[in-house]
Amino acid sequence: MRITKKLLVAGIVSLAATGGAVYATAAYAAESAATAAPAVAPKVTAEQAIGIALKEVPGSWVSELDFDSRGRQADTWELELTKGTERHEVDVDAASGKVTKQQADQDDDDRDDDGDDGDDD
Repeated sequence: MRITKKLLVAGIVSLAATGGAVYATAAYAAESAATAAPAVAPKVTAEQAIGIALKEVPGSWVSELDFDSRGRQADTWELELTKGTERHEVDVDAASGKVTKQQADQDDDDRDDDGDDGDDD
């Protein structure tokens, strides 16, 4: 009978500790959600950013698109475009639609930047 009481008391203490931890976690999550800045949709959509980037590099196609929420800096659409053997990186401001970066790199066949295209001539 004593073992049963000990197990019962241990179970109740364990349940209370677990419930307290769950409550504390839920309360922290609710507080964090209340104080966090609400997510705001960008003024420039992904489709608009693609159109802007394609105007910057005519005849290319979009191989990668990322949205970069930079906190205190302006949110940016980061696009990678391919045109022939060239790879272009274009950043578009998500609020204004202005191109903030455009960089072109020559693509070689072996995908490293050593200037070697992989053939022996």
